[in-house]
Amino acid sequence: MNEAIDVDQYRISKEPFYQPQGKEVVLFEAAYASRMPVMLKGPTGCGKSRFVEHMAWKLEKPLVTVACNEDMTASDLVGRFLLDARGTRWQDGPLTLAARMGAICYLDEIVEARQDTTVVIHPLTDYRRTLPLDKKGELIEAHPDFQLVISYNPGYQSLMKDLKQSTKQRFSAMEFDYAAAEVEAGIVARETGADADLARKLVKIAQVARNLKGHGLDEGISTRLLVYAAILIRDGIEPNDACRMALVRPITDDADIRDTLDHAIDSIFA
Repeated sequence: MNEAIDVDQYRISKEPFYQPQGKEVVLFEAAYASRMPVMLKGPTGCGKSRFVEHMAWKLEKPLVTVACNEDMTASDLVGRFLLDARGTRWQDGPLTLAARMGAICYLDEIVEARQDTTVVIHPLTDYRRTLPLDKKGELIEAHPDFQLVISYNPGYQSLMKDLKQSTKQRFSAMEFDYAAAEVEAGIVARETGADADLARKLVKIAQVARNLKGHGLDEGISTRLLVYAAILIRDGIEPNDACRMALVRPITDDADIRDTLDHAIDSIFA
């Protein structure tokens, strides 16, 4: 027997700040109106997860988030039998939980999961909107409010880590990217209390790194890392040291790339 689900623990009570950059809010609302599955594509740290949180808050729907990884099995998503003092009992996985209670289920960085794991979402993403629990012998019909959202970074994947076409073509898709310089500076200032001049300088450093993507860097500096740098500076760390710690050292071990970015930091904060 399934225990009653405490839906309130999955609700977002406080508005997560998100700065729209285009029509993404309107497009997502339209997709949710028909419970259409949505795929969010974009670089690391550009705001995909924050966007999903914002939309769950705006739509007043519970949100179940799963951070996908290569060790995740189908049972981790749908559930498994557990043995406790009372005997054997079934425990729903996050996907099953979301389907039962009508939540938005967000599978973050789905390409990190094995393809034999992600196929379990297929029946939930077409006209059936069902989830078979083979081990339990149960077929769940998704709650009318249930929606599936996935995300991944198209620029950071290999042929071994890509979604199957049979999965991709079950979703509508929205592309995300880093915000324009002034907008991104505004986001950093809003998130950290940094003054406008400091926020612009941090964004300028990020742009230098992003221009090196594909030329020694796998990924540029994310908006998330800019927020980290601004927090360190706010808390009394010298800007040059904060930028090295938060912006450069996390993204590269290459001495030449590191020196290039360190020089850019010194020039911008001269």
